[in-house]
Amino acid sequence: MEREVTDILESYVRDAWWAPDAGASSVAVLDASTGEVVTHVSTSGIDLAGALDHARTVGQASLGALTFHQRALLLKEFAVALTARKEELYELSKRAGATVRDSLNDVDGGIGVLFTYASKGRRELPNAQVYLDGPVEPLAKDGSFLGRHVYSRLPGVAVQINAFNFPMWGALEKFAPAFLAGVPSLVKPATPTAYIAEAWVRILVKTGRLPAGSLQLVSGPVPGLFDHLGLGDLVGFTGSASTAAGLREQAAPGVRFTSETDSINASVLGPDALPGTPEFDAYIKQLLVELTTKAGQKCTAIRRAIVPSAAVDAVVDALRGKIAERVVVGDPHAEGVTMGPLVSREQRDEVLRAVAALQESGGRVVVGSTDAPDVLRADGTTGPAPDGAFVAPMVLAFDGDAAALPDAVHDVEAFGPVASLLPYRSVDEAADLVGRGGGSLVTSVATADPSVAATLLARTAAYNGRLLFLDRDDAPTSTGHGAPVPHLVHGGPGRAGGGEELGGIRAVLHHMQRTAVQGSPAMLTALTGVWHQGAASRSDKHPFRKPLAELRIGDQFASPLRAVTLDDIETFAHFTGDLFYAHMDEEAAAANPFFPGRVAHGYLLVSWAAGLFVDPAPGPVLANYGLENLRFVTPVSPGDEVRVVLTAKQITPRETDEYGEVRWDAVLLNQRDEIVATYDVLTLVAKTWDEVDAGRPASRPSEAAEVGA
Repeated sequence: MEREVTDILESYVRDAWWAPDAGASSVAVLDASTGEVVTHVSTSGIDLAGALDHARTVGQASLGALTFHQRALLLKEFAVALTARKEELYELSKRAGATVRDSLNDVDGGIGVLFTYASKGRRELPNAQVYLDGPVEPLAKDGSFLGRHVYSRLPGVAVQINAFNFPMWGALEKFAPAFLAGVPSLVKPATPTAYIAEAWVRILVKTGRLPAGSLQLVSGPVPGLFDHLGLGDLVGFTGSASTAAGLREQAAPGVRFTSETDSINASVLGPDALPGTPEFDAYIKQLLVELTTKAGQKCTAIRRAIVPSAAVDAVVDALRGKIAERVVVGDPHAEGVTMGPLVSREQRDEVLRAVAALQESGGRVVVGSTDAPDVLRADGTTGPAPDGAFVAPMVLAFDGDAAALPDAVHDVEAFGPVASLLPYRSVDEAADLVGRGGGSLVTSVATADPSVAATLLARTAAYNGRLLFLDRDDAPTSTGHGAPVPHLVHGGPGRAGGGEELGGIRAVLHHMQRTAVQGSPAMLTALTGVWHQGAASRSDKHPFRKPLAELRIGDQFASPLRAVTLDDIETFAHFTGDLFYAHMDEEAAAANPFFPGRVAHGYLLVSWAAGLFVDPAPGPVLANYGLENLRFVTPVSPGDEVRVVLTAKQITPRETDEYGEVRWDAVLLNQRDEIVATYDVLTLVAKTWDEVDAGRPASRPSEAAEVGA
């Protein structure tokens, strides 16, 4: 990094770097491999109340001035900035025991979260400041009174208390959705790896692109912080279940508290996954990865390997062989090391105490040893490292009937490279063992048998936030048991904390309030930026001749009527091959309770509608990239007439392109003004257009269509 991290670690509050006065009491943070001092941590004298007030005022104002898309683009800039410096972050992470592979999980994983939310924010959220949830609810027969649900951002601050094992990924998975929602963050990293959190925050600050007050970092203890939290604030905690319970009690009413805590995750080897099958090989490979990545210091790591009784010895032998072949324990600075130390000697001692408790409950070590391992040192020599926090990978086997296995194996978590091996005799027994964990972040199942998978889904889904089914088809591409992805929920019930982190746009909405809004069509249109049936419309010129700079929601085109003949129906049927009897057989169609006789194809009518509303000359509309919510309401018989009313419903300019997206409300009516069909038409429209010169936007239509798709 730009400077040596040896003095007291700085915090970033009120948009400035802060350190306590000289002589303030502090805690030393040591190198996990050598025991050398890396830095000191102290928050003596820090003004936490002032930091929270700064977030609620300055941070709320700066983020509130931006749309979802503008915030998403900033997340992308942050991801790019971190990517440019990730090798430095890798190097710094080695002092916490992280190998390069570990950093791929933490550093690259955190950057990936930013990129993902940058993309999802622009694809799934409007270029606006509120988010509409669900369809309109008509509350009056004449359409004059409507209701719908609206999400708006919370007015407080998101306090994010992170664990030591993932100082980047664990922090950024909380920061990204909060930032995208428009809620400022106050980040509190765990002391053993706080210097890595300080490094990535420093990189973001240096970009000069952080909105004022949007991100603050407190590098040390936060006593009394909860005294200053109230309605509109959020707390996201990752750590032990006992600490989470204590913090939850401190949270005032109205504070949203979510936690992701230690869980005794399981991995089930299906009865069909015999030695020699791809599923067995995938199971062993996955178990090895989960034992050794981050030295097993993962909230999602496999703690209970649940295998058929007849396969226990085969699993032990295969795992021993893989460890001997692939695992080199040592200082991550040394070439060839594949597993580093635990984060601290205190954590090492805690893991060994947990192993002892499992042994006292009947567990026998069948892989590895509790003895301090010889390790590969940074200088290339091999031997003891008494000042390091090294533990060898271990597996403890438990014997006996599944129902009689001790409670400890389902309660005691050795948060390191340790797993317990539990036998089962039936799939139902395996499901019972999964459930005895009391709620987990994840359970994986290696099986190619859909019936086994279906049974375990039905029996264990309620106990897990995520289920991974591993077979020969997805094993090469699976992200793995212990790798949450930002697209899907990360969290779990019961012991796992009951919260949900990540989960795509769900995580963004967690930082917002869902409110039922009622009013007239005109009022809801004004409040939401989306046109509602019954609100004012304008028909001054064809809306397809208007670029985004001119187009307004409510701009409308109403077509003339077009007659439907039997020849039209038969021509369309033979041209497309759609000879469904309702269009071709009068007697059979009349016998259908939905049709009065032969009727026009719904897709014929939608195609005609396009011909009725389109303006054919080159213009601002660059491409039609789909339609949504299509419903056919009233059948159309030969002799009927149809017309279309097209209204600009929602306009979403793209921040980085010369075009935007327009959603059009399309209503197809018959000669009696009965609704025939309703749907939304999606187009890409240029921001500007010179009719005289037939000007073109910066992006060619083909490019626009490709991006829109």
